[in-house]
Amino acid sequence: MTQSQSRSPSPASWHPGQPEREGLWIFTRLRDFVDDIANTSPARLAVSAFVVVVLIFTTLLSLPVSSAAGQPTPLHQALFTAVSAVCVTGLTVVSTAVHWSFFGQLVILVGIFVGGLGTLTLASLLALMVSKKLGVRGKLIAQEAMNNAGRLGEVGTLLRIVIVTSVVIEAALAAALIPRFLALGESVGQSVWHGVFYSISAFNNAGFTPHSDGIVPYETDLWILIPLMIGVFLGSLGFPVVMVLQQNGLNWKKWNLHTKLTIQVSLILLAAGTVLWGLMEWENMRTIGGMSLGDKLTHSLFASVMTRSGGFNLVDQNQMDSTTMLLTDALMFAGGGSASTAGGIKVTTIAVMFLAIIAEARGDADVKIYGRTIPEGTMRVAISVIVAGATLVAVSALLLLQISGASLDRVLFETISAFATVGLSTNLSAELPPAGVYVLTVLMFAGRVGTVTLAAGLALRQRSQLYHYPEERPIIG
Repeated sequence: MTQSQSRSPSPASWHPGQPEREGLWIFTRLRDFVDDIANTSPARLAVSAFVVVVLIFTTLLSLPVSSAAGQPTPLHQALFTAVSAVCVTGLTVVSTAVHWSFFGQLVILVGIFVGGLGTLTLASLLALMVSKKLGVRGKLIAQEAMNNAGRLGEVGTLLRIVIVTSVVIEAALAAALIPRFLALGESVGQSVWHGVFYSISAFNNAGFTPHSDGIVPYETDLWILIPLMIGVFLGSLGFPVVMVLQQNGLNWKKWNLHTKLTIQVSLILLAAGTVLWGLMEWENMRTIGGMSLGDKLTHSLFASVMTRSGGFNLVDQNQMDSTTMLLTDALMFAGGGSASTAGGIKVTTIAVMFLAIIAEARGDADVKIYGRTIPEGTMRVAISVIVAGATLVAVSALLLLQISGASLDRVLFETISAFATVGLSTNLSAELPPAGVYVLTVLMFAGRVGTVTLAAGLALRQRSQLYHYPEERPIIG
């Protein structure tokens, strides 16, 4: 055998009967790379998937065709808008209605839909598209994202259900909004576009609006406000909860623990937020002080729904009392349900920590609720998510205070809004120099990807120990 015959064929070479055509080896290498990450570090695959998506949408928004003026958009503005859309935040540094062309707004809308599917869903879809399969560990990650709804072999079906559910709910919201925009005198094309835009933005808790003055002109129009609130609330519950409701309806006994905790805590926060926000702003003439009783109640309910991740606003956030801003900060940090389009530390995290405090106060060895015991590993993950979130907010607020020189209440409000992917703003984002814009950009990305990926990674990382150190209790408190 000659030397040339013994040498392995080059990946780029082609011979008759060889299964790979020229250039196909690149796809093979990519498939193997994705397979390796999906099965060894799915959390890293989730981050990589979001980075790729963000870069694609940043490139599209940088093009001259994306701006209304036909000029390229500066990198910091295009990147910020892409991250805000993909991370379903809603913060803006330029007016969505004025700066972006129809193509630019369409890119933003697609980014919202894609980002609303979630980091773990996108990672699973990427692995399925590239390698046509998910390894066992990749399936565990995808199943964790859906709260173990189904067997490992049904992961592909679950992912399809997530996408179909999003489309159906958004279509229903659009069907409710389009006739109202038509009745208000908009053309058929405008009504359809605005109805679709608001439906996708609402269900994905994004808060982007195609109108230059947002939804303020509709502040008393329940035909528009109610669909927006319903869409935001459903999106904030999360796909696992929606799937349980689809299967079991309102039969409480058939709900799993995650669904019970998510709905219960969400309703408690919704009611508490409505009452407290209304009481704090009742006499504030700069917001709702001069309105009728019905309009005050509508504004209070709308604000409570939106502060936990929706991002739509009916009043100027700068005109609220400082106590109301602090309340809004707390509601934004709490966020919505896990594996949802909402942000924050998630309501189940709050529930687990609250139950742990009650158990400790009672002297109980286990944390119990509804006939179930919550594992210690879940409590460790909850602590990690809370501490990581608080640290991100604190460090980012410190940087923005130094960069902007703005007051602490405005900086803290904008920082928590970015981390919790809410989108409510005191307009500080638009006033920041590029350095501040990049800080908020990183914070939005970390808030959407970081804590979720951390929670999933820690939940599935179980190492067996062959030994156990002697216990020693430090003094706490």
